[in-house]
Amino acid sequence: MTSVVKNIKSILPGFIVALIVALSSMFLAKFVPALGAAPIAIFLGMFVGNIFLNQKVFQRGYKFSESDLLSYSIVLLGATLSISTISEIGLNGVMFIVLQMTATIIGALYIGKKLGFAQNFRFLMASGNAVCGSSAIAATAPVIDADDNDKGIAITIVNVTGIVLMFLLPLLGDILYKNDTLHTSAIIGGILQSMGQVVASGAMVNEGVKDLSTIFKIVRIIFLVVVVFVFGHLKNKTNKEIAVEEVEDVKNRKIKVPWYVIGFFIMCGLFSVNIISSDLSALCKEVSKVLEIIALAAIGLRVNIRELIKQGKNATLYAMFVGLVQIVSAVILIGILL
Repeated sequence: MTSVVKNIKSILPGFIVALIVALSSMFLAKFVPALGAAPIAIFLGMFVGNIFLNQKVFQRGYKFSESDLLSYSIVLLGATLSISTISEIGLNGVMFIVLQMTATIIGALYIGKKLGFAQNFRFLMASGNAVCGSSAIAATAPVIDADDNDKGIAITIVNVTGIVLMFLLPLLGDILYKNDTLHTSAIIGGILQSMGQVVASGAMVNEGVKDLSTIFKIVRIIFLVVVVFVFGHLKNKTNKEIAVEEVEDVKNRKIKVPWYVIGFFIMCGLFSVNIISSDLSALCKEVSKVLEIIALAAIGLRVNIRELIKQGKNATLYAMFVGLVQIVSAVILIGILL
């Protein structure tokens, strides 16, 4: 009981700040409806977080608001989408994701080698950019025996890349596809590193793009187990002495599809067979939207502009070239498949 109270106390300060930023954003959005609450929450969060409230006491609550609340929001989102909506991406959409992830992995490994980065670091960069950012890096690191330093730097660079692309991709979607829902969702959901960035970027366009880009992203996350297993296998080829150990590690580790992905599909199934009524679905959508805005405010609050400026030349080049490969391959694949 004491540990629960302690945990709540540590989360509360940051959560309250994220909630205030979110409520302020929803209020301001009434005066600028064309902009919407989501982008306001991110920018207001960035301003507040970097100028006033970036102290350590708030960080736990920011993290909770970004990760946990966004996960609940995604599960509730499932109660508003039917199987037929998900099937909009079709087999071609799944093929797009597989080929896009493959291009990202090959590009990240090749560019990292040319820039002189070590093998473990290249694997972490490849998995983080191809699948789901920090979560993929955390899942890949023990399988390839990467140290904490490589893990920390990779997470920073991948997040920096994602933050830049989070703002860039809606602009590209407008220029290239006139905000067409399928194509814009594919470029956002097929490229961005974290689920939070996908939701934030999609929300900058419109509700339909946000929902469909989330589905593209969820398909990517499902392939996390495959990516981690492949990297473990590649690493084993160059480290025979730990081959058996690492294969067992891959089999027994907690490398699994995140709970919110499973929750999303369960809720989606319940809505599709009318167990979740239209009234309950509407309520889920409203609650999901509020949780999403709080999470986006927390994402803004956690963006450290000093960290963006602090990256070394090679790391910046690595991030820039990988981002470029992702954009070019996505545009080509969307043109061919979608």
